[in-house]
Amino acid sequence: MTMKTNWQTKKLSELIDEGFVQLTRGKVISKKDIAAHPGTYPIYSSAKNNDGMFGRYGKFMFDEPLITWSVDGGGRLFYRPKHKFSVTNVGGVLRILKPALLDYQYLFYVLSLKHSEIRFDWVKKAHPSIIRELYKGIPLPPLKRQKQIVKELEEVFEKVAKAKENVEKNLQNSKELFEAYARGAFINPGDWSIKSLGEVCNLYQGIAINAKTRHALVEKSELPLLRIKDLKNNAVEQYIDPNNYPKNALVIETDLIYTRTGQIGLVFTGKRGVLHNNSFKIEPNHTLSREYLFHWLQNPTFKSKIISLASRVAQPDITHTLFKQQLIAIPSLTEQKSIVKKLDVLSTETKKLEAIYKQKLTDLEELKKSILKRAFSGDL
Repeated sequence: MTMKTNWQTKKLSELIDEGFVQLTRGKVISKKDIAAHPGTYPIYSSAKNNDGMFGRYGKFMFDEPLITWSVDGGGRLFYRPKHKFSVTNVGGVLRILKPALLDYQYLFYVLSLKHSEIRFDWVKKAHPSIIRELYKGIPLPPLKRQKQIVKELEEVFEKVAKAKENVEKNLQNSKELFEAYARGAFINPGDWSIKSLGEVCNLYQGIAINAKTRHALVEKSELPLLRIKDLKNNAVEQYIDPNNYPKNALVIETDLIYTRTGQIGLVFTGKRGVLHNNSFKIEPNHTLSREYLFHWLQNPTFKSKIISLASRVAQPDITHTLFKQQLIAIPSLTEQKSIVKKLDVLSTETKKLEAIYKQKLTDLEELKKSILKRAFSGDL
């Protein structure tokens, strides 16, 4: 970042050593502590949700503005305006000791920009001893200018936030349009046959990897193990011995995969490998096309129903029995083909729109970074 001013710059470690700021970890707060002291004060921790809040407590550690970060949540930074709250030991606290020289929001914006530029393995944990050495080149204009920069940034960011809100609404609208069409596409006009999925499909379980089957894993083979995260990310992390797996767990590109536990109700096709135990392979009979079944399983009406049924137990799970009991409306194969064609066309157009909207959101985030860089180089 090229400075067009004579502002002094410092490392975070220098700000700490020179007494500008203090950097510490939070304290251990267990679920037992929370149960013993129920209350309304927020507890901040790792980034388990959008603002890093872990829960609520009857006690509080802080009643002042602070910057906090998540130690095991990617090192994400948060600005906390003045209110009563606590921070657990998997969260960190940055306190300004010289408020006459350094503004909280200004420092937060600087560190946020620096954080986006740092390439660091957060799996190693963001301890204070590591954090203090990461952030360098922090510009220090006079306090009055810091506050002016914050005001200017917030005015611009408010406009960016409104633009993001509009894009997100458009993105949501495109998804809802497709879902509404999908619901309508499967409304039974009266002459479709109604069958249970067990009557028209065969299910095959994936392989459970445990102490008894771990020997099936090998360093490398042509058969990847397909867990839910592998299916979602189109990634390969583990492999199966091609001579040592249940043959019914093998899936090829034309097979349908349905996730049954963990992230329930996701549908995949076009994959090749050995299926993990958290998913089914589904084979429809001659009355039911794979393409029609693929869309049926993603139909919002069907999906919400089966997820609701699966969630009634302590460990949400779609069993063979539960899945086979569900009903499916089956038109003629000719009509199935027609429905699939219409859904495929709309799905393609919807994905194009979603790609455009997601790129706009990315561009808006990049715009924020660009504005931050200009502000801290004296160009704003």
